[in-house]
Amino acid sequence: MAEGTLRRTPLFEEHKALGARLVPFAGWEMPVQYEGIKAEHEAVRTRAGLFDVSHMGEVAFRGAQAEEAVQRLVTRDVSRLAVGQTGYAAVCLPDGGTVDDVLVYRTPEDFLIVVNAANREGDLAHFREHTQDLDVEMVDESDDWSLLALQGPEAAAILQRFTGTNLPEIGYYRYEVGEVDDRYALISRTGYTGEDGFELYVRPDDAAEVWRKLTKAGATPTGLGARDTLRLEAGMCLYGNELDRETTPLEAGIGFAVHLNKPVEFVGQEALRQEKEEGLRKKLVGFEVEGRGIARHGHEVTVDGETVGEVTSGTLSPTLNRAIGLALVRPEVEDSFEIIIRDKAVAAHAVGLPFYKREAKERSC
Repeated sequence: MAEGTLRRTPLFEEHKALGARLVPFAGWEMPVQYEGIKAEHEAVRTRAGLFDVSHMGEVAFRGAQAEEAVQRLVTRDVSRLAVGQTGYAAVCLPDGGTVDDVLVYRTPEDFLIVVNAANREGDLAHFREHTQDLDVEMVDESDDWSLLALQGPEAAAILQRFTGTNLPEIGYYRYEVGEVDDRYALISRTGYTGEDGFELYVRPDDAAEVWRKLTKAGATPTGLGARDTLRLEAGMCLYGNELDRETTPLEAGIGFAVHLNKPVEFVGQEALRQEKEEGLRKKLVGFEVEGRGIARHGHEVTVDGETVGEVTSGTLSPTLNRAIGLALVRPEVEDSFEIIIRDKAVAAHAVGLPFYKREAKERSC
């Protein structure tokens, strides 16, 4: 691939045919919206939306010391994962900074780590650097998979029409290997929207037909724009915004995925243990803007005219119709502060996360 050439997923022609607005994203030409971000956002919240996230990377770990390698690389204790279970985790530098946030799948034969598209090459280099002494085979399988995310309250009902897998039996952060539309698929009850739903790992040659069947059955094609507003309402981190090499997973509020007492020491564990003992340098807060304006990534957070942090993500919430956001601020910052929007200090206050949480209800198909 020539330098500067954008990569395309196997669904590129589907996006073009649907009139998607295509934009550069992490080295890929991806759909940011079709009908419009607000309409697509509402479709996911009320019905079901379908995302192409085939740009994500997948790395398999096999061999006698595969588990030890993954244990060394991620913050979660993967020995606790049963076959058929998935775990969210961070990958850290020795100083505790975040290399990436990932999903770890435990299979009968190996482990599969799903990485962010923009970090694929960097993650692979990091993985290899820190496992050179182990008997492990590390394979970049990213080009062997297409990934579709079907999300929303009607996702299970739509998908059940095309699979013999009993979807109600798949628990949250669990998966089954089966078929979708008679095509091989790993069916994972995971997502990045705050709604119930599934992520479908299918072969690239099968992706377009699966996409067409699901959209014809009622799933709304949904772009990366709505994916971002949905994850923000759900209080989920985005690498490059809330997480980066200068921010630890504890600072970013994902300490639930950091197991500091796991049996195999992970890269950055000692630094994070020390950080927990000595206190954070900064903390992630959710906020709501009180005045006029929408906070955006990079806007300053101030208290009495002094800069105390920075907005990492912000939007006008389509569901709540309020300006919300996330910010990394000094630990001593309390519930009230200002955000500099268009050179003006606008009042804001901290709110608990997530901003939006779906009603708990019994799942059915």
